[in-house]
Amino acid sequence: MAKVAFIGLGVMGFPMAGHLVKKGGHEVTVYNRTAAKAQEWADKFGGKTAATPKQAAEGQEFVMCCVGNDNDLRAVTIGADGAFAGMTKGATFVDHTTASAEVARELDAAATKAGFKFIDAPVSGGQAGAENGVLTVMCGGTQDAFAGAEPVIAAYARMCKLLGPAGSGQLTKMVNQICIAGLVQGLAEGIHFAKKSGLDVPAVIDTISKGAAQSWQMENRYKAMNEGKYDFGFAVEWMRKDLSICISEARRNGAHLPVTALVDQFYSEVEKLGGKRWDTCSLLARLEK
Repeated sequence: MAKVAFIGLGVMGFPMAGHLVKKGGHEVTVYNRTAAKAQEWADKFGGKTAATPKQAAEGQEFVMCCVGNDNDLRAVTIGADGAFAGMTKGATFVDHTTASAEVARELDAAATKAGFKFIDAPVSGGQAGAENGVLTVMCGGTQDAFAGAEPVIAAYARMCKLLGPAGSGQLTKMVNQICIAGLVQGLAEGIHFAKKSGLDVPAVIDTISKGAAQSWQMENRYKAMNEGKYDFGFAVEWMRKDLSICISEARRNGAHLPVTALVDQFYSEVEKLGGKRWDTCSLLARLEK
């Protein structure tokens, strides 16, 4: 059992922190910007709450974090009330936020200077993966930091891997989102084409999913797409945030992402249809408007 803090109790963080108690058996203290959410979590899982990120981090061996973006991450880590001000020397900060590689390196440098460890560890698997404790966790940091944190992360992960130094986890998450963007657009176009051709979409998918076209998106999202049910899952506005990080990093490293940039534009059209909070599979909606 470890002493762990969890900062950020959104649709991902709330169940992840819960698994630390239920599956991991850890002693968990939580902080959330909305205090009522932290209390709701404590009432459900029996952990403690803290008034600030600093208070949550004090005396903990591990501090996990899952917030919205770079600015949110800086807000809960840096400053007088930030988690870094309460971190114990030798402790480990694990950031599950999908953020930039730049902020990961920045926080890693600050952590090293202060005498504690830092891992950027964005996740894939969505809300269902968090609730079921089967997330894929992509890590950047030192081998020493990773070795210590991996058994704790295991409470909500089915795959956890160190990909390189600080920032490597975030870069790997970018690869993940780049791959997903093209896949979902291809699936949307395929289903759209099948409908226009008068084909039985479930029968088509049942057939081609046994061949080279098979993908997680096909298996898990084609029914929602075929039925036009998008009010669940990974929101379009979150995906656009992630893709903007990918595109910005590509400008820095010289990578060419023409399909990613195009799909991001398509998502902007989905937002105009009222789909900001729809699942990312709603790319089909713009083809059927």
